[in-house]
Amino acid sequence: MKTNKRNTAIALMLAAATLIVSGCSNKSTTGEKTTSTADTQRAPLSNTIKVAYPNWAEGIAMTHLAKAVIEDKLGYDIELTQADPGTIYTALANSGQDVMIDAWLPNTHKSYWDKYGENLEVLGPVFGYGVTGLVVPSYMDVNSIEDLNSISDQLDGKIIGIGTGAGIYKSTDKAIDAYDLKLEQVASSGPAMTAALQQAIDNHKPIVVTGWKPHWMFSRFDLKVLKDPQGVYPIDAVKVVARDNFREDYPDLAQFFINYSLTEDQLLDLMDAINNADPGTDPDDVARDWMARNNPLVDSWIPD
Repeated sequence: MKTNKRNTAIALMLAAATLIVSGCSNKSTTGEKTTSTADTQRAPLSNTIKVAYPNWAEGIAMTHLAKAVIEDKLGYDIELTQADPGTIYTALANSGQDVMIDAWLPNTHKSYWDKYGENLEVLGPVFGYGVTGLVVPSYMDVNSIEDLNSISDQLDGKIIGIGTGAGIYKSTDKAIDAYDLKLEQVASSGPAMTAALQQAIDNHKPIVVTGWKPHWMFSRFDLKVLKDPQGVYPIDAVKVVARDNFREDYPDLAQFFINYSLTEDQLLDLMDAINNADPGTDPDDVARDWMARNNPLVDSWIPD
């Protein structure tokens, strides 16, 4: 569609400002309810749905696929914004955004849910078995987090992490303490983490990264998730979370998100297609091609 380019994700800092400002703009500065016609009559609902997502492989894939399906089959416009998860949860709770399709619950995003959950709605899991942990190439002779101190020098004392707002970043800080690791977590981003992993594997070097399934890196590289005998890293469902009253405002979209479900193989196929596309390819175009190849599945998500 012609609007795809302008819906591309904006930079994180700009997204944070936009999300927070828009989320607070309809609130009284005194905290008191303002008197207006909205008190007795609801404003017309917008045909544009605001969807925020983090810069994570599965979030990019699930979000762009949902955007393509909703625009093509349900007739709404989708406005995408990319930001860190803390900013997204804040914006959802303030009704500055409508939906997030990459909420790792009940564990990895627990701190966000404890803070904002009373103002949010869960519409259902897209993927039911989200795994997080420390990941290494299979050629490395370690199998448990407990083994990492024995090779800390080979790792230059580093665990390559992603953004500090991610739940897996916080879990990794807990793992460092729980296992008394002589390693430091280095904050980066999802793409920077996979680039470092690619470089290490190309040179057959040791590396440990914070990783999760589903992710395309497990289909591209021979990797293993290190055993976690202390259970620091939980299993989660990857869910759709919406602002309060979204189900009432958009019952057809709420039902779509409840129906929206992918297996690991389906999600990996979609992520691979987006990741392997030519540079500059719009993920919406890849998502629409995937829709065409999986039309019976897509049709099963559309409300009657």
